[in-house]
Amino acid sequence: MRESAQKRQTRIAEVVRDRGVARITDLADELGVSVVTVRRDVEEMARRGEVRRGHGVARSLRPVPEESAAGGDAIAMIVPERNTYLTEAVQGAREAAEKAGLRLALHIAADEGGAEREAVRQALDAGARGVLLSPHWRTRAEADADHSWLSALDVPTVLVERRPARTSAIYTLDCVRSDHAYGVHLALGHLVGLGHRRIVLASRDDSPTARVIRAEFAAQTAARGLAEECRSILSSRTAGPDPRVPDARAEDLAEVVGHSGATAVLIHSDMDALVLVQRLQAAGIDVPGRCSVVAYNDVVADMGPVALTAVAPPKAELGRVGVDLLLRRLDMAREGLRPGATRHLELLPGLVIRESTAPPPA
Repeated sequence: MRESAQKRQTRIAEVVRDRGVARITDLADELGVSVVTVRRDVEEMARRGEVRRGHGVARSLRPVPEESAAGGDAIAMIVPERNTYLTEAVQGAREAAEKAGLRLALHIAADEGGAEREAVRQALDAGARGVLLSPHWRTRAEADADHSWLSALDVPTVLVERRPARTSAIYTLDCVRSDHAYGVHLALGHLVGLGHRRIVLASRDDSPTARVIRAEFAAQTAARGLAEECRSILSSRTAGPDPRVPDARAEDLAEVVGHSGATAVLIHSDMDALVLVQRLQAAGIDVPGRCSVVAYNDVVADMGPVALTAVAPPKAELGRVGVDLLLRRLDMAREGLRPGATRHLELLPGLVIRESTAPPPA
């Protein structure tokens, strides 16, 4: 005789209270009912305020002891070293993982060839059930070299702030990234709206994000009829794919602004922007009186002597959405469902207007 829903839910409440976190599939096995039935029970109990519902789990309303959480299921996130841009993404991913009853293990990939592959290997050896990955990919050749081993991974993998080429072997991986083309559109729209026509892009060129920004700046200034008056340089000597090789694009920004008559600069990233604004001012180029500045990333753009207007990608949201994509795959595999359609998601950046932009001098 099958027990009543009330008795079943009482048993679920006891298990969740004892364990802190219980997977829906485990509860279904122990109670001898379907996953759908347990999921419905947990939804009812969550509405009554008896448990918290996460992705594929029921959680106790009481805090889970640290030792219990450490011993539970884990997913891994691999990010490049010295990448402050992804710090908020990591925090967003951590919050989403904890909400789902999972522990997020962070692995840092050294700035050298093969580092991501080794970091993924260590994560899987440590028991990670899925991986969030943000490879360096300083060049397209580096990305191509990673395709074979990434396509062979046997755990769900989500690319964060990266999107594989349509013709690559890993195009079927889920991914989430910022719509950087739209970010460039926001920056140019703001500057052109203020009256600027001569704009310099001082940017990095050592990541997929950097390459999108450079390509979109060229395409969008051409579409606005400004290509002849706008130009691109590197934002620092280490902004190219290989800082050991002298790069003709590594020009001094103050000199370029002075010689070209540019009245505005878009700088990627905002760490470089803080340095370059200091150089502009040291050269007697007032910001924003003589030259407006828009930074790209908005990690520390508001912390300089002049608070910088900045394109702000949704960094924390990248981490949260990445975890959601990963949990969707894990839930499907746990419940024996066929994999759903691959998802490539793009999140729109915003523009934060501060003190560094103004109409050009008369």
